[in-house]
Amino acid sequence: MKHILTAAGLALASVGAAQAADDVKLQLKWVTQAQFAGYYVALDKGFYSEEDLDVTILPGGPDIAPTQVIAGGGADVTVEWMPAALAAREKGLPLVNIAQPYKSSGMQLTCWNDTGIAAPEDLTNRTLGVWFFGNEFPFMSWMSKLGISTEAKGEMGVEVLKQGFNVDPLLQRQADCISTMTYNEYGQVLDAGVSPDELITFKYEDQGVATLEDGLYVLEENLEDPAFVEKMQRFVRASMKGWKYAEANPDEAAEIVLDNDASGAQTEHHQKRMMREVAKLTAGSNGALDVADYERTVKTLLEGGSTPVITKTPEGAWTHVISDAALN
Repeated sequence: MKHILTAAGLALASVGAAQAADDVKLQLKWVTQAQFAGYYVALDKGFYSEEDLDVTILPGGPDIAPTQVIAGGGADVTVEWMPAALAAREKGLPLVNIAQPYKSSGMQLTCWNDTGIAAPEDLTNRTLGVWFFGNEFPFMSWMSKLGISTEAKGEMGVEVLKQGFNVDPLLQRQADCISTMTYNEYGQVLDAGVSPDELITFKYEDQGVATLEDGLYVLEENLEDPAFVEKMQRFVRASMKGWKYAEANPDEAAEIVLDNDASGAQTEHHQKRMMREVAKLTAGSNGALDVADYERTVKTLLEGGSTPVITKTPEGAWTHVISDAALN
């Protein structure tokens, strides 16, 4: 009987240990792809388990707004671009950046070379494809910096075409230029049979209007809970371990992403190319937000002309409390 009780006790202890892992729900900004490889690698390699975390990765999509998901309690932490996060904060949703895996911006404007566009000043009197739903903010700031109106096409203005999440407007010549990410849509244009020589690209980084992308954000009120803070420290540490592994092993990371793509929509060729490009953007970041990058982002957003993204310098929009403990 004593032996049976001991076995039962061990079984109960085992169940208790299995339930001890802390749940974390991560909301992605977009669908499952190598843009988020670090998180899938951390999950696949057991980096989250090593930190006693049970992480659920929630894919995004065209009908999913990460800010709305976290506001409604559907996620503990979300991947978001800083322009959208700061805009949401100014409107009353107190998002706080706790880590910044992406050091550089992958956003660019891709144009047909035969249009005669050779410099940003040549963009006037053109039709430009721009993503909205929060992704238009860097573009609007850039146009304001150039003194180009986005109200109408003309000598000092452009026509803004609300671009869907594809490259059709460029391929079908509905637009002279479209928004692309170095790791995604630009490759889609090339896959359609277009040669790089037929294109000219303007990277936001080169134009001095790059804003931070794919940071990790939580609700400010949750940072008042020591248990939540400690859980996020473990989450960031494991996530950055996943990102650095993905950087060093891009093809393997892409395969892990493919294994987690429930939609089956992604291809090996596209994901491996995406991962190699994403690795260029996460390189140089240990996960801690660079304050200079933050200040550049804020400056860019404040220079939005008559319709700036934000109207005042944010306060409390980021913290090093999580990353300092996680990474040092």
